[in-house]
Amino acid sequence: MSTEFDALFPESDVPFPYRCSNIDPNRKREPEGFATRSIHNGGDYRDQTGAVTPPIYATSTFEYGNAGGFDYTRSGNPNFRNLESVLQSLEKAEYATVFSSGVAAITAVVSTLQSGDTVLAEENVYGCTFRLFDRVFKKFGVDVTYMDFTDEANFEAIERLRPRLVWLESPTNPLLKIIDIERAAVHCHRAGATLLVDNTFASGFTQQPLQLGAHLSLSSTTKYINGHSDCLGGVVCTNDPKWAEELVFAQKALGLNPSPFDTWLIARGVKTLALRMKQHQANARGLAEWLEKKPGVKWVRYPGIPSHPDYMLACRQMRGGGSGVVVADLGLPLEQTRAFLQQLRFFKMAESLGGVESLICHPASMTHASVPREVREKVGITDAVVRFSVGIEELDDLLADLEAGFERVGAYARSYHLT
Repeated sequence: MSTEFDALFPESDVPFPYRCSNIDPNRKREPEGFATRSIHNGGDYRDQTGAVTPPIYATSTFEYGNAGGFDYTRSGNPNFRNLESVLQSLEKAEYATVFSSGVAAITAVVSTLQSGDTVLAEENVYGCTFRLFDRVFKKFGVDVTYMDFTDEANFEAIERLRPRLVWLESPTNPLLKIIDIERAAVHCHRAGATLLVDNTFASGFTQQPLQLGAHLSLSSTTKYINGHSDCLGGVVCTNDPKWAEELVFAQKALGLNPSPFDTWLIARGVKTLALRMKQHQANARGLAEWLEKKPGVKWVRYPGIPSHPDYMLACRQMRGGGSGVVVADLGLPLEQTRAFLQQLRFFKMAESLGGVESLICHPASMTHASVPREVREKVGITDAVVRFSVGIEELDDLLADLEAGFERVGAYARSYHLT
């Protein structure tokens, strides 16, 4: 190997294999393309070892005086730092802090609030977000008011009520409402409020909230960013050094840090995010258009098709207009809806989303079961609503699976005289 190297690079006086550290400074420039950044950022370990992929730093503690400044994995680990470097690049952020789950990331943000602080939140939020606000942080005197932020009149409430924090999801879970982030940001800046956008349903590939004026962009990295349904994680990105300091403190003080292995898995998964998202989008769009033509289906929501109420906003705000989630009212009574979910082969009935495999869930009894029925139904989460996390399989196979499910449910209904 050394002889071959010398033949290729005879002008170098540096002995093999150390010449590779004599790198042209141009090789250090920031890559511009999203897919390129997802693969090549966060590679500080390469200069020291030449390793193409990072190792797993499975250690709880570090010897003092190391070059990275690490002391204890709860307060930092090379795997955390590697993933944070990639994610801040993808969201075009100055800072990123990783956590053990999306809920841990939520906890870190809300832990910065004080008794008496007010939060304005989108009324259709993730069930666990609602549960944290309603059953945990309420006990500490944090007041949360829910509003429909697709109603533009409610943006005025931000300046009138002057909350400490405005909590948005876009797209929302599960109804896929699209919120005008730029407009919300204008009102938040006027009111001196922090604007957080839960970007989980979009991912940094599809949408970059900080570029639209948000102060904080939060994601469950469990979902699209990792993309393989094999670990848990969360991240908050920001351009504000004070917020970055608060988040790092919460990660350490509250024990919200992820594991080195999980962050290694997520850093591996994010390398294919751009490729996967394009297939998720294509399949979700095809499935949504197919469902719209299905007799008996009351409505279908996918931001990337013209029938969505916020289609034009989605096209302006999101690359590709959507992700891989489709939601629909199947027009079936509860028993038949449950039967439909259990009849499918490729759509596994499970919570979560964003993996390469397709999943289906019943929000009213699964992801949003902790939300009181009257609250669920007020925002539109009825017993007939089903959420599809469309994977990257062949679309024809997915549609055939759904068609067979509808046929079996029809036969079930006829057998039990339900039609």
